[in-house]
Amino acid sequence: MYEYKFERISLTFPSMSDSKPSENYQDIIHQHAKEGWKLVQIFAPSTRSSGTSGYFEIIFEREKDGSL
Repeated sequence: MYEYKFERISLTFPSMSDSKPSENYQDIIHQHAKEGWKLVQIFAPSTRSSGTSGYFEIIFEREKDGSL
């Protein structure tokens, strides 16, 4: 059995044609890996009227321990 964790990273828009993550997503992935989480997917839904996303989610999974 697995458990899942979702980390939402907001995007900032310094200009109309550019976006930047509000946090260092690479550091987040490395930190979660140290805690036993495996990267499953980075998902960016199209939620703005321009067809771009205002955020993306990093999806992690790991096996549940036997205590549940």
